[in-house]
Amino acid sequence: MKRFRNILFVADPEKGCRSAFERAVLLAENNQAEFTLVDVIPRVSAGFRLRGGGTTAEDLQAAATEQRLRRLESLIKPYEPRLDIRVKVLTGTPYLEIIREVLRSTHDLVMRPPEDAGWFGRLLGSDDMNLLRQCPCPVWAIKCKGSGSFRRILAAVDVDDSLRPEETRHAMNLRILEIAGSLALSEFADLHVVHIWDAIGEMLLRGTVVSTPEAEVTAYVDQVRERHAAYLAALLKEVTGILGEDALDFLKPKTHLMRGEARKKIPALARKLGADLVVMGTVGRGGIPGLLMGNTAEAILQQVDCSVLAIKPPGFVTAVELDG
Repeated sequence: MKRFRNILFVADPEKGCRSAFERAVLLAENNQAEFTLVDVIPRVSAGFRLRGGGTTAEDLQAAATEQRLRRLESLIKPYEPRLDIRVKVLTGTPYLEIIREVLRSTHDLVMRPPEDAGWFGRLLGSDDMNLLRQCPCPVWAIKCKGSGSFRRILAAVDVDDSLRPEETRHAMNLRILEIAGSLALSEFADLHVVHIWDAIGEMLLRGTVVSTPEAEVTAYVDQVRERHAAYLAALLKEVTGILGEDALDFLKPKTHLMRGEARKKIPALARKLGADLVVMGTVGRGGIPGLLMGNTAEAILQQVDCSVLAIKPPGFVTAVELDG
């Protein structure tokens, strides 16, 4: 079973979002994980100085850091008997400093409420989306409202089948199912697994130029569907070996083999199921360090209205570097 060992929660003390923080604390307890709470503040311009001397940029930076630190300490106070929580105040561009903290302290999960009340619909190009694109470890973008247990978790495999090589794509699919399955077990949640397929070239075969006999086109479509169904079944069988047969027997994951476009089908299914969490991969291609996520993943993120746990493929290397 996948367990997170070193969790980083990114707070905004001014907005609160206590329910998301409570969930993060509970996850850390259940995983017996190390837990760090951080906030990121802007860097005061080095040239700042009041007329006539007096307060300097360094003074303001220190005061702002101390103020945020006190707010973080106030946030963790009710949880101190339950968990040892470290607090840090970082300075700079939020997504860059969060990723650098991940690199410094080898966190294996980042949890962060969205910075925008409009959720993912207005996040493209924002600090949140940059974090989802570039963070080397999984990022859990967690909604603030609702502190109860998750009821339904949707794991989306092969969101973008352009990920190469095949071994990398398969490894990411296994990682998605392992994490989603482990969370479903700990939350006593229903687990749904969706895999989208399509028969590429079908319309051309049916067109007037190629004019393939209908029986051959139907056979081709059936063959493609059977191939995807066989892969999904093999994937679940393999993850059974990771989580254990008892775990999968208990979960009884419900599979959804759907034909069409992932960018349309997955958000629609999440809404239909009333999913509380979507677990999905967020890189469209492999082999290039720091590559942005694929267009399909970004389109899905802009449409879902629930928490999202974004997974990178094995071997992903962020383009963000540590200073010095």
